[in-house]
Amino acid sequence: MLHWLWLSLLILAADQVSKQMAESAIQLYERVALLPHLNLTLTYNRGAAFSFLSEQSGWQRWFFSVLAVVITLVLVIWLKQLDRTSRWTAISLSLIIGGAVGNLIDRLLFGHVIDFIDLYYGQWHWPAFNVADSAISIGVVLMLLEAFRGQKTTS
Repeated sequence: MLHWLWLSLLILAADQVSKQMAESAIQLYERVALLPHLNLTLTYNRGAAFSFLSEQSGWQRWFFSVLAVVITLVLVIWLKQLDRTSRWTAISLSLIIGGAVGNLIDRLLFGHVIDFIDLYYGQWHWPAFNVADSAISIGVVLMLLEAFRGQKTTS
């Protein structure tokens, strides 16, 4: 099922291109209204999801980089071992791999992850995120749905 890595490459390309476009078009912390409840806002995250550990001295860059490499390798091995009937699992793994590698590239090149999508309602703002984060989230949701679907059919 390694042929599904084309999806990972597509996510990786979309992620990197969109981050570079955001950096070239938006000033740091500038808010650009795009749609109701959606802004573009350039931010840099030195931590993980929701800026977890972002205030640390820098060790977290390498910790999250190593973690991303290990997780990506495990997911690629898992993807390789899937049978042809596991299409949704392959898609979910490929989305997660593409997103993990996209954020890994940022960490290695810049020491932070470039985020620029700002969803909000009223005064409440979801933490800024990017295409890679979206792919990881969608991949995890698909994996959970597939797991629940599989549980239903086997019981």
